[in-house]
Amino acid sequence: MNKLANCVKNFLASEDGPTAVEYAVMLALIVVVCLTAIQAIGTNANTKFGEIRDALT
Repeated sequence: MNKLANCVKNFLASEDGPTAVEYAVMLALIVVVCLTAIQAIGTNANTKFGEIRDALT
């Protein structure tokens, strides 16, 4: 039982867990920003291609 207590104590004292969570949150924010930018670029490209289509017809 003492070994389990030591493992739990080491886990709670370790900084690897919070660091991993911080990296996961940063990665999630980066993904959201990238998806938003890609959507905006896609919308702008769709509008521009629509303008070109209308100009050709």
